[in-house]
Amino acid sequence: MKRSEFLKQSLVLAGASVVLPSFSAPVADSFSLPALPYAFDALEPHIDRLTMEIHHDRHHKAYVDNLNKALPAATKSLEEILATVSTQPVAVRNNGGGHWNHSFFWNVLGPAKGSKPSAALAKQIEADFGSFDAFKAEFTKAATSRFGSGWAWLIKKEGKLVISSTPNQDNPLMDVAEVKGQPILALDVWEHAYYLKYMNKRADYIAAFWNLVNWDFVSTNFTK
Repeated sequence: MKRSEFLKQSLVLAGASVVLPSFSAPVADSFSLPALPYAFDALEPHIDRLTMEIHHDRHHKAYVDNLNKALPAATKSLEEILATVSTQPVAVRNNGGGHWNHSFFWNVLGPAKGSKPSAALAKQIEADFGSFDAFKAEFTKAATSRFGSGWAWLIKKEGKLVISSTPNQDNPLMDVAEVKGQPILALDVWEHAYYLKYMNKRADYIAAFWNLVNWDFVSTNFTK
């Protein structure tokens, strides 16, 4: 979506008379849009309600719809499909990645509640990065320096934690990923994730992200 179209859509949605429809997927479809695990305004003031509505109900829904068009009768799990995505049409790579990434990202985020990494995760972060602050700095650099649209990742690879970034809707589960591994933490740095509130100030959005990390979810990913 062009920025002008995105902003136009955002302004329309801001009108009081606009009611967003339900986006539950038809039963016949292979994939469906998951509900957010919290209210649209639960992440304020760090991420605003309107951004969350558009991001979930429009952008994520589009990935689900287009993935179902590309794979109307999938017989494998999405993770299995992504593992051999190089053999799939580009639409599956883009939309399958978009669906998986966003489904994961909604759980990485959460209302500020003072959660922190588990003792095991904190110990591994210190072992692999030197300190928690050093980890944050490296992750922030990966998110800030990703040119254009994409994601920053903390992944588990061969027993160690590694930071990487991917373009577009790629992720470390894909066989095309430059750095492969099991995602532990992720940050969406597409403009639609932050533009309404932060405009072109991606660094401010990344700084705000640290107030929203659901470390309980991240720590569970680490121990899987």
